[in-house]
Amino acid sequence: MFWNYPRAIAGRLTLAVSLLSALSITARADDPPSETLALPPVVVSATRVPTPEDQVGSSVTVITADDIAKKQQRTLPDVLAAVPGLNIVQAGGVGSTSSLFMRGTNSNHTKVFIDGIDMSDPSTPSGAFDFAHMTTADIERIEVLRGPQSSLYGADAIGGVVNIITKTGKGPAMFSGAAEVGSFSTFNQNASISGSKNLFNYSFNATHLHSEQTPVTPDNVLPAGQKRVNDGYDNKTYSTKLGAQVSDNLDLGLTARYIDSELKFTGDDSNTSIPQPGRTNSTTQQFFTRGTAHAQSFDGFLDHTFGVAYTDYTRRDLSPGSGPTHNSGNRLKEDWQGNIPLGENNIFVGGLEHQSDELTGSNSARVSNNGGFVEIQSSYDERYFNAVSLRHDDNSSFGGHTTYRVAPSIWMPESQTRLKGSVGTAFKAPSLQQLFVDFPSFGFFANPNLQPEKSVGYDVGFEQTALDKTVKFGSTYFHNDITNLIASNNAGTTNINIGKAETYGFENFVDYKASSTVTMRGDYTYTIANDEVKQQALLRRPKHKASLTTSWQATNPLSLSATVLYVGPWTDANRDFSIPRLQTDGYTLFNVAGTYDLGGGVAAFARIDNLLNTQYEDPTGFQRPGIGIFAGLRVNFGLEDAK
Repeated sequence: MFWNYPRAIAGRLTLAVSLLSALSITARADDPPSETLALPPVVVSATRVPTPEDQVGSSVTVITADDIAKKQQRTLPDVLAAVPGLNIVQAGGVGSTSSLFMRGTNSNHTKVFIDGIDMSDPSTPSGAFDFAHMTTADIERIEVLRGPQSSLYGADAIGGVVNIITKTGKGPAMFSGAAEVGSFSTFNQNASISGSKNLFNYSFNATHLHSEQTPVTPDNVLPAGQKRVNDGYDNKTYSTKLGAQVSDNLDLGLTARYIDSELKFTGDDSNTSIPQPGRTNSTTQQFFTRGTAHAQSFDGFLDHTFGVAYTDYTRRDLSPGSGPTHNSGNRLKEDWQGNIPLGENNIFVGGLEHQSDELTGSNSARVSNNGGFVEIQSSYDERYFNAVSLRHDDNSSFGGHTTYRVAPSIWMPESQTRLKGSVGTAFKAPSLQQLFVDFPSFGFFANPNLQPEKSVGYDVGFEQTALDKTVKFGSTYFHNDITNLIASNNAGTTNINIGKAETYGFENFVDYKASSTVTMRGDYTYTIANDEVKQQALLRRPKHKASLTTSWQATNPLSLSATVLYVGPWTDANRDFSIPRLQTDGYTLFNVAGTYDLGGGVAAFARIDNLLNTQYEDPTGFQRPGIGIFAGLRVNFGLEDAK
């Protein structure tokens, strides 16, 4: 049978990976391209094969390790905050629950990958990924792909895809580490050992984030006489990426990440909705791993990769005056992708996937999905580029679903203009809790007959280079119609497919290279996101968002960075949703950072977040941190030199 094929090949892969435990070092769909390849920047997520960025019709933003280091960003929400088309909502300081709204879609409408592993959480009510616990020390690059992407990535990609690629070891053995102290009783450290030798490459990383005194609960929501208790957070992350070249035509690999985090926060009493006087402890353990076997067959005619990935989430909450709660879930995914050249300028990409999501513990449930996709990527005369993809998913809960995408791009070298666009469909599968978990004490019951949420979206835009390539600017219009949205019925007893939404707007940017040492980038996003049933704005989607980032290599050892982020007013609810709709004020943040190379592999760094000490809540009822001052030292040296 067609669907038994990926299971059979995955079994062989599991055996091979268990014998070698290594990670591929050649170009696979989830790896960054080698630095020895072509000089123009490339992206992988838009087409699942390395493609020059100026040939991609989809809207994509690439964030590099150097970008993250200049701004000294420690967590994924900090990195994504200024990306066009995105709105990050974080209920407090570092470690607090963080949601992403891409192009006005819901927070569970963005698919997130790390080294090819689907990071969505099967144990949560909506299945959304919490961005809060993802640290940045071992990240090589992030690709933010906007627009419906289910034709290549399956369920959950209505808004788009965030693809995270971690660092691969190369060259002589190196040690790097850093320590940082600062406001809110912050003490952060990270260390890594990486390199390559003969046929093997390796990278081992450990990161520890700690803060203890972050004020989150606004004074105006506390009962008279009750003192605020500040939040605390502790995150220990361990990751590895290993690789071995078995032969000229075969390499195997393994990547793994374990996150152990604890958030101490002020929860609300379930009966009175009043903030509790003591802190709730929320502990989370997350484990992600993926094994791969990448081969070139038939004299290089077929370039293909087998993969097996496993994800496990465990979360425990202990609130004052109540018993502990426990949620856990896991995912097993087997995949195969093959790339075949079709002449000089075209490539065929095909893939098969089998995935099983499971709830474990007091609530048990399981859903499986089989998927297959094809894509043809073509170009003509180095001016006309296109990618057409088609996918079919067969879900054990709701049956079959087919999606498509077309993404052309036109390059006009005479005027240095690029036209681009895309149109496609996507869907969001119901979560395991929505399908199978009842809450009889609240009179709420699951609905196993839920159908997937669906969308049709398109975008069209241009990019223009000017002034001897020192200036680049562009604008993209996007539009997304979403139907079958899952919402509570009128009686509030179950979920049904009743919702409908429309989102549209513009993403605009200007890049300016003022000199060989100064670069600037400005972004402005205008977003309209409406509930078409209730004829009102969707919550937590600001109309206006703008950012300006400047980097300056002031002297050979000194580099400086500054970012201004403006988020306009939006519609929200209060802390306990007793006021379901209210209007908020916007806010402006100003962050600065600097690094000074002391020589000998040692550098000093410092940053100030929220320099103007802006006081704001996002979401309403949760205070975001005021001014924060941080400083530390970073070391980087060869282990062989240190002997």
